[in-house]
Amino acid sequence: MKETPLSNCERRFLLRAIEEKKRLDGRQTYDYRNIKISFGTDYGCCIVELGKTRVLGQVSCELVSPKLNRATEGILFFNLELSQMAAPAFEPGRQSDLLVKLNRLLERCLRNSKCIDTESLCVVAGEKVWQIRVDLHLLNHDGNIIDAASIAAIVALCHFRRPDVSVQGDEVTLYAPEERDPVPLSIHHMPICVSFAFFQQGTYLLVDPNEREERVMDGLLVIAMNKHREICTIQSSGGIMLLKDQVSFEMQ
Repeated sequence: MKETPLSNCERRFLLRAIEEKKRLDGRQTYDYRNIKISFGTDYGCCIVELGKTRVLGQVSCELVSPKLNRATEGILFFNLELSQMAAPAFEPGRQSDLLVKLNRLLERCLRNSKCIDTESLCVVAGEKVWQIRVDLHLLNHDGNIIDAASIAAIVALCHFRRPDVSVQGDEVTLYAPEERDPVPLSIHHMPICVSFAFFQQGTYLLVDPNEREERVMDGLLVIAMNKHREICTIQSSGGIMLLKDQVSFEMQ
């Protein structure tokens, strides 16, 4: 089911409001929506609410054989799902261009930035490592999926605990939580995505666009940074030509 297109009147109204530095939800240009994080009963389970956008994060793990070229490193896997429950326009079982783009951006933000110490996930070099899987489910879509998903992923990883293990000879023993306390992941830093929407060929910009603002934007710039002000990834879409001064200003 395709999403209902905006009428010309709605489009003009939204763009006029943006030109006048007004937003339908009362925010200023650089205001972020309120973020609410709640945790489930299991380790690694959380729900992140960014305004009305809601994402469920769930982390799981299993012992697997390592990759041949990374014998002493664990494996990180990210999977974001967009269901019709979140928005009727999302088709079940279909890998849309948006979903592929979001998953790749999450991997660059969290896996390629080395925020998790994958070597600490090694149990027996070349034989057994932990595979950490992060499943993200969009529960409600009101814009800016990537920011909410990146927050849900890193929060779930910080909250997660894996079972403790011991190695004696060739025998690997896995301990239940009742026998030994589960072990938290070794996290170097916490990258978070921040999205900037551009309008009128880059003349106007907004932080944290909602769903209706996304429908009339010309381009999107996503910057992932950590508290050390290190850029973990940056991605521009929409074909908007940005000046260096614009990008420098956004990152301040």
